Amino acid sequence: MDTRTVGVEEEFILVDPNSGRPRAAADAVLRRGPHGGGGLLQHELQSEQLETGTRPCSSMTELADQIRDQRHVAAAAARNQGVAIAALGTSPLPVRPTVTPEERYVRMAGEYALTAAEHLICGCHVHVAVESADEGVAVLDRIRPWLPALLALSANSPFWQGTDSGYASYRRQVMGRWPSSGPTEPFGTAASYRAAVEEMLNTGAILDEGMIYFDARLSRRYPTVEIRIADVCLLMDDTLLVAALVGALVETAARAWRAGEPAPPVRTSQLKLATWRAARSGLRHDLVHPLTGRPAPAESVVRALVEHTAPVLAETGDLITVEGLLLGVLKRGNGAEQQWDVHQRTGDLSEVVAYAVTRTLES
Repeated sequence: MDTRTVGVEEEFILVDPNSGRPRAAADAVLRRGPHGGGGLLQHELQSEQLETGTRPCSSMTELADQIRDQRHVAAAAARNQGVAIAALGTSPLPVRPTVTPEERYVRMAGEYALTAAEHLICGCHVHVAVESADEGVAVLDRIRPWLPALLALSANSPFWQGTDSGYASYRRQVMGRWPSSGPTEPFGTAASYRAAVEEMLNTGAILDEGMIYFDARLSRRYPTVEIRIADVCLLMDDTLLVAALVGALVETAARAWRAGEPAPPVRTSQLKLATWRAARSGLRHDLVHPLTGRPAPAESVVRALVEHTAPVLAETGDLITVEGLLLGVLKRGNGAEQQWDVHQRTGDLSEVVAYAVTRTLES
């Protein structure tokens, strides 16, 4: 594949610009917004959410422009209905979400009870083009150890129902309530992946293939792999960093597969522990190093990810940009650290939301 396109889906919370509390305004925003309900703005499970999506992009410059444009389009559509978008993985303020009145979402609410009722969380999903399902599965098998580092970089959900959760990404804990979420074992082939999905569907424990909530999966709609582990990032620069690393990670894995290199023999149980640690610690404390399976400073782990993907990033001319973006997040902190800092300074969770509303449209 000459150029792997990359696309990004981001989910946002719709909030009252004065109180900071989530507002069930998605239907009005989509119906009366500048795209008239079309375009790339979409519903999510809860009416307090809005999702944006970029088109497939062939360069970081194009992707940066798309991320910025989509955030501004969503913000303008929300503003027209008296609400604002906030790039927050969870709502800092207490909320009782409102399920979007569409048939599939209503079924989910009935089947999954409190898990669905409380599920107001926002992620960042990165799609990277693959040539075939076999290549896609080979990629999934080879990127597994590196996904927790992406979660640590993006962590942006420390508060839950008005309480400091103690987790940099409490969204991750909430996501773990679903029966099909989390890391996966290596699949080996596309046929094996397909069989695993069919076996899950045959249990009746999930409603459809859309509920395959793996940390990384083959997309149902596009010829892509979809990496879903990241929180929505507070800043656009951090979204771009995550997307660039994912794109390079996919190409690195595809090359390893073509060269006949086996997938890393990492147990799924080990990945669960590494992912929990990334959600708990973010960039503040040690993570599990993907190459040793031992604790290591967060900075050394995320730098190891850059080093792992550096040959690809150098070829595309993106290595210096990625290193600069990484230095930025290491200096100022990820979204969780910024939220904690605002709360420590003000003692007011509504100020955390107001800060997020402003920063959502900044680099």
